[in-house]
Amino acid sequence: MTLKSPKHTKISRRNFLRSCAAGTAVLATGSLWALGPNAATKGPARLTFALDQDWLFAGKAGSATAETAFTKVTLPHCVSNLSWESWDADSWQDIWLYRRHLSTPRDFANRRVFVKFDGVMVTADVSINGTPLPTHKGGYLPFTRELTHLLKPGDNILDVKVDARWQPVPPAGSPKGTRQVDYFLPGGIIRGATIYAVPQVFISDVFAKPVDVLKPTRRLDVACSIDAASASPGPFHLEVKLMDGPRIVASARKNLTIAQAGKTDVVLTLSTLKDIKLWDTETPHLYNVVTTLFTGSEPLHDHHTRIGFRDAAFTVDGFFLNGKRLRFFGLNRHELFPYTGYAMPPRVMRRDAEIIRNEFNCDIVRCSHYPQTEAFLDACDELGLMVWQEPPGWQYIGDATFQDLVVQNVGDMIVRDRNHPAIVIWGVRVNESADNQPLYRRTTALAKSLDDSRPTSGSMTHTAKWQTDWHEDVFALDDYHQSPDGTVQILEPLPGIPYMLAETVGQRTYTEKGFGNVYRRAADVALQYKQALYHAQAHDRARAWPRMSGVIAWCAFEYGSPNNSHKGVKNPGVADVFRIPKLGASFYQAQVHPSVRPIIVPNFYWDFGPAAPHGPGKEAIIFSNCDRLELFIDGKHHATLQPDRKGYPNLLYPPFFTALELDDTTHPELRIDGYVGSHLALSRFFSSDPTKDQFVLHADDAAIAGDGIDATRVAFQVTDKYGAQRLLGSGNVTFELTGPGVLVGDNPFSLTESGGAGAVWIKSQPNSFAKVLTLKATHSTLGTKSVQIQTQPNTHVERI
Repeated sequence: MTLKSPKHTKISRRNFLRSCAAGTAVLATGSLWALGPNAATKGPARLTFALDQDWLFAGKAGSATAETAFTKVTLPHCVSNLSWESWDADSWQDIWLYRRHLSTPRDFANRRVFVKFDGVMVTADVSINGTPLPTHKGGYLPFTRELTHLLKPGDNILDVKVDARWQPVPPAGSPKGTRQVDYFLPGGIIRGATIYAVPQVFISDVFAKPVDVLKPTRRLDVACSIDAASASPGPFHLEVKLMDGPRIVASARKNLTIAQAGKTDVVLTLSTLKDIKLWDTETPHLYNVVTTLFTGSEPLHDHHTRIGFRDAAFTVDGFFLNGKRLRFFGLNRHELFPYTGYAMPPRVMRRDAEIIRNEFNCDIVRCSHYPQTEAFLDACDELGLMVWQEPPGWQYIGDATFQDLVVQNVGDMIVRDRNHPAIVIWGVRVNESADNQPLYRRTTALAKSLDDSRPTSGSMTHTAKWQTDWHEDVFALDDYHQSPDGTVQILEPLPGIPYMLAETVGQRTYTEKGFGNVYRRAADVALQYKQALYHAQAHDRARAWPRMSGVIAWCAFEYGSPNNSHKGVKNPGVADVFRIPKLGASFYQAQVHPSVRPIIVPNFYWDFGPAAPHGPGKEAIIFSNCDRLELFIDGKHHATLQPDRKGYPNLLYPPFFTALELDDTTHPELRIDGYVGSHLALSRFFSSDPTKDQFVLHADDAAIAGDGIDATRVAFQVTDKYGAQRLLGSGNVTFELTGPGVLVGDNPFSLTESGGAGAVWIKSQPNSFAKVLTLKATHSTLGTKSVQIQTQPNTHVERI
């Protein structure tokens, strides 16, 4: 028997036992039947429990000796109390202590027990009942430690010392200090943790690799790793099933022998795969691969993973997805958030993927510059958002010991993520680092040995000596070149090799050298108008080269950085740190077919106040996917506009340009009608009268899990009476939260500093099911708004 639960489902003890062949007997006797001399327990599923609640945080290690002085926290967790700006790296650079009491279930008897941490920033020293376990170095990848022989009956103490200091661990380590890395590294147990119990012989890993996807002879090679505590007599066999929902598409079986302790690798092949639905950006179809280890005729352990069948090929002639040419269109993403650093729950991480795919219309994202959470990757799989995944790093590659960690990170990244169909390329270089051929021959060779189905790459800042010093599969340039006229220039692809852009635009000052364009919502309005136009120029210029695979521009969201930032926030994002679109997002928002949704997004504020007394100016820009725009001012026809296909011949939906500099006016209204063919597809209205401004409040989700982990964003903004963002919105916002929840954010919040838009997150409290959280937000002059959020049980997670 095999379970039909999805990949990440956690099951209760009762459901686990019922899934066993001997489940009825176990429930009756309260004991677990043993297998041979190793006492491995029957049953196909492992016992997995989340360890995200009931942690005790001591603060700095040694500062609190009695547990009564510890603070109760949940995971993920950041050691520092952060605002949304003005982060101080010294606030987290210390050694911190977390503690968790464990009373292991009776069902763990005669099983091997492991604890897994999905991410601890930066170095983790774990101990159980005072016994130290091997140190793990690096904050972005998981690690597992076996506890089997160290647990005792009753209470067990799991301690985690987190060293968040600047140390020689990628991406940190440079003797130049924190400014050597372009993003902050707030410490803590920044992702979740689990504890699980498995039989003495179990399936430790599965890589299900589709092969020859576009041919009738397509197959699925399933590489399985079996981990045994000791040699076992068996007999054993493996069974693999490819599942499309409840339907078995194909299956295979192989006998195996466990001749010694440790790992045994087995490969099974599923062939005769007819009528396979392909994964692509529009219809990302997913399958489940269920691998079950049997002893005799009884299921012992199983493993679930999710895959997709797709062919992603980078060629000299460009990028092809499932045999069709695709100019991919993307943005880079940092995982840093206001208030918590990296420590946001899965729902919030998934929301980033939804914004990039559904609001910014991207079909690819680069996870810059470290492996990002599996929750984000799972969402990319489901949304059809392709992924470039790369190891931690930023320019610095250190000494031999440091480089060994780089190699280790590449391997750990690929093993964790290689079943995700969304990932189409492995970054195997430290971002923008020197051409260290011995190092990158090692990382490339390791990547090929672990997964030969994807090409390798790494961002480059130059093309000098590429014929001798570069040897990955796809050349990816960070192209920040400027034309003599102060517009964006994109270099011609190098000859004879697959070629793409890993970065462009950013904060590049295209009228001169440097990166001084700080696109703050609360700053220079004329500069804000340039951001979307530069992005449009970059994509248009890149598409002029027939061999260009595509562009992943810099970047989706603002992020905490010690470099070239304002109060510690770097502003190249087309959305702010709160994930609220800035004017820079207007280009991306319009790049979608009007049959999906018609779009009209002015790249300006309709404002005639002190900062823009004559309005948007003589060359105002509107981004739209319509064929024609009709503009009306105070009801009077002002202009008929066509997209600038001459200036932007390669874009699907070029910008519209018009003169909107007005004299002798007070508070005019603007109406824009958008036509697709002869059909009026959309009308948008804009008011310049500040006396009619409003304060808006919106929650991303109507319900969250009442587990003390889950959270949702509540965004707020000063807008005109029609809901359009207001130039330099100001005022203070105060919050009042009722119900079993926690406000994650600044209270009060100054909109003047953020330019009129911001967000807080509402987090539930543990065991707060079927409750209502009400957030009231009061603007200093525009009144009060409120949202309600329901809490509900999390039926997919079992906790211990």
